[in-house]
Amino acid sequence: MRNLQAILRAHADLAVKVGVNLQPGQRLLVIGPLANGGVALEAAPLVREIAASAYRAGARLVEALWGDEALQLARFRLAPRDSFDETSRFLPAALVEHADAGDAILSVYANDPDQLKDEDPGLITAVQQATARAARPFRERISRNATNWSVVAAAAPAWARRVFPDVDQDRALERLWDTIARLCRLDAPDPVAAWRSHLESLTMRKDRLNQSRYKALRYRGPGIDLTIGLPEGHVWVSGQSTSPRGIAFAPNIPTEEVFTLPHKDRVDGVVSSSRPLSYGGTLIDDFRIEFIEGRAVRATAAKGEAVLRELIGTDGGAARLGEVALVPHGSPISQSGLLFYNTLFDENAASHVALGSAYTFTLAGGAALSDHDFERAGGNRSAVHVDFMIGSGGLDIDGVRHDGATEPLMRAGEWAEA
Repeated sequence: MRNLQAILRAHADLAVKVGVNLQPGQRLLVIGPLANGGVALEAAPLVREIAASAYRAGARLVEALWGDEALQLARFRLAPRDSFDETSRFLPAALVEHADAGDAILSVYANDPDQLKDEDPGLITAVQQATARAARPFRERISRNATNWSVVAAAAPAWARRVFPDVDQDRALERLWDTIARLCRLDAPDPVAAWRSHLESLTMRKDRLNQSRYKALRYRGPGIDLTIGLPEGHVWVSGQSTSPRGIAFAPNIPTEEVFTLPHKDRVDGVVSSSRPLSYGGTLIDDFRIEFIEGRAVRATAAKGEAVLRELIGTDGGAARLGEVALVPHGSPISQSGLLFYNTLFDENAASHVALGSAYTFTLAGGAALSDHDFERAGGNRSAVHVDFMIGSGGLDIDGVRHDGATEPLMRAGEWAEA
């Protein structure tokens, strides 16, 4: 691929300068999906460029925690069936230690969405739940932006074949890298400047929503009739956050969303997925969830229903929502016409919600609250946080004011107000 090295270097610089916004003298830890133990080996070319970029930016030390999907698959095929509730002895504590030390943390995803499609759903669930419980202290630190962190993606052969099944592997990989480059604005004359401008436009959108102070959002569309209550003190957040040290960073690249937390007890109605959900190496597709007083009471899926039900049953909070995000149907990712089978991209193609824990920074003063007080204020706590897509070109959303009046927020998937 003639321009791959240029793409890798631009992507690495963007991840370091805008994603985590690494500061001189700061350490950087590169990780991947926790259930796999770290970043996929296929992402090594990008990780090496990230390390070089980080050192150019003044990093004291760059470390990578590696995972191997073949090793994970060997476990499912050969390990004792009663061992799947066990997790790494060192990884959860190591992640917390890095976060507490103020190290920048960058997740790189390059994983096969179908890796575990033929494996026992019960074992998949056991691994996911054990990992979620073990990593909960780390995820809680991330949920309050305890340090600067970000998530990016690297093209890999298995993922590329899933996105582009009608071409040979080399061409599929080339097309996926080209697509990542385009959607991450790496083809701009100055990608860092382009991203800063994009983040400013998202900031303007979230500022308007924060001024509106809606009581609830009302969704109507194909397979969707849902009302999501919003707690007092909810805060709309866009593509940029700030750590306690005052470091501004972009948690996701790419990002097209503005988001906040729903009230955990005030979600009522039914919602249907508009895109497949890649979860734990398997796909959940064409699913429908019914909520009553915030809790998921029924869930069905054409594919992956057992995994979906187990996800919802992870703990008490997994059956409730922790995020509501608005994304216009006309976003570049949506307009690509591609299904990525990767939440980082697919969630930025469509409005979405998340089962599980809420980010404490989406509630005014939330980061300083105990779990009990956060929940009393309407926030949800859980060991999981799993986004799924509900937006489409047929989705209408109204904002509900405190006097009960409504106003158009989105029509046919687009912002009602430009």
